[in-house]
Amino acid sequence: MAADGIILDGESYLNESMLTGESKPVQKVKGDKVIAGAINGNGSIKVTVSHSAKDSYLSQVIKLVNDAQKSKSRTQLLADKAARWLTVIALVSGIGTFLYWYLAGQTLAFAMERMVTVIVICCPHALGLAVPLIVAKSTALSAKNGLLIKNRTAFENSRKITTIVFDKTGTLTVGKFEVSKIVSLQKTIDDKEIIRLSSALEQQSEHPIATGILQKAKELSIKIPNTENFNAITGKGVEANVEGKKVAVVSPGYLKENKITIPQGFKANDTETVVFLLIDDVLAGYLALSDEIRPESVEAIKTLKENNIKSILLTGDNGKVAASVSKALSMDSFIAEVLPHQKLEKIKELQSKGEFVAMTGDGVNDAPALAIADVGIAVGSGSDIAAETAGIVLVNSNPKDVVNLILFGKATYRKMIQNLVWATGYNVFALPLAAGVLYHQGVLLSPAAGAILMTVSTVVVAVNASFLKVKA
Repeated sequence: MAADGIILDGESYLNESMLTGESKPVQKVKGDKVIAGAINGNGSIKVTVSHSAKDSYLSQVIKLVNDAQKSKSRTQLLADKAARWLTVIALVSGIGTFLYWYLAGQTLAFAMERMVTVIVICCPHALGLAVPLIVAKSTALSAKNGLLIKNRTAFENSRKITTIVFDKTGTLTVGKFEVSKIVSLQKTIDDKEIIRLSSALEQQSEHPIATGILQKAKELSIKIPNTENFNAITGKGVEANVEGKKVAVVSPGYLKENKITIPQGFKANDTETVVFLLIDDVLAGYLALSDEIRPESVEAIKTLKENNIKSILLTGDNGKVAASVSKALSMDSFIAEVLPHQKLEKIKELQSKGEFVAMTGDGVNDAPALAIADVGIAVGSGSDIAAETAGIVLVNSNPKDVVNLILFGKATYRKMIQNLVWATGYNVFALPLAAGVLYHQGVLLSPAAGAILMTVSTVVVAVNASFLKVKA
């Protein structure tokens, strides 16, 4: 049962990324609050439940998503309105033409012929296809290029976006800890040996740091040795005997407590988590792990700037990490250490300033913001809740696809307008001719000619739709 609570006894590191988006596990001690949905690490904790499942923070997030989705109204396509009006105009113009010529002394057959020609010319056949053809073409092209459109209104509104708000973990970054640096402090030990011994201790753990080290061992095709007398040092690391040696993988705090000198020149940046390898109580080296920025993110933010669209980082991660990522990507600003309901409020705040806001995220913690944003864009590799809430899903989880979405949205809208202008505009010239305005000058359209003109307009609309392309 999902429920919030307070720690009565024990301490551990909890993975709260599902709710906060913070990539590092967070240390929790006696008296700290724990939230439903967090995943406990290696430590043991005793928790007193503070309220029932329906009142938990996770339930509140779900309610925020539902409320935000209900607050949106569906817009009716311009083509539907135009087609209805053109139908009315065709009938009124046809009847008006019949009465004019009949009362002017022409024969019943002549008056009927003019009325039929006007109605045929004004048939909203091309107009009825003007937008659906673009819709079909754009939906197929989008899917082919990694954009899954769930909500047509959201896609068509993408051309209006002035600000894009990005979640960090899993959106602009890979979303998992990976070994970014291996440093050996002994000549007899190389990088592979550091990974080999470290992975031996971490092979039984599901901690994000352990997962990162084991992944590196897999990439390097390292055979992981067995361990004996394994022991978890709560909040500090792990130790065990490996091949007759006492091996430990510990935090910087453990080194300070045991008065082990941190190597000269050692300096970790704000985005890295560092663990040290001890062999028989002697410092052998260290590993730095970090949530790497996606290679595509840099180009995506750069292209947004070129198109005068602001980019803002909105994350539950700590301020130092957010500042580092924001600076690395040259983003306009960042907002850090926010919970799901606060993300929603930040989106509302931007909207109140007149910004047309798109939100891009991948987690449960992003769902309320995705729902309330003018355009919600979910990363395909993220949670089902995020994908369900958003109007558009990036199948390839590539931030650059956000830029492609906006540019394609603008191109699609241009094609729609072109088709609507043609489908209605030609009537401005054809209708008077069909009505017989140039009859006395010897120009008169027959019903057959009217039918041909109507067909030509439909062909033009279809050909124009076929030229729609995604610029990668």
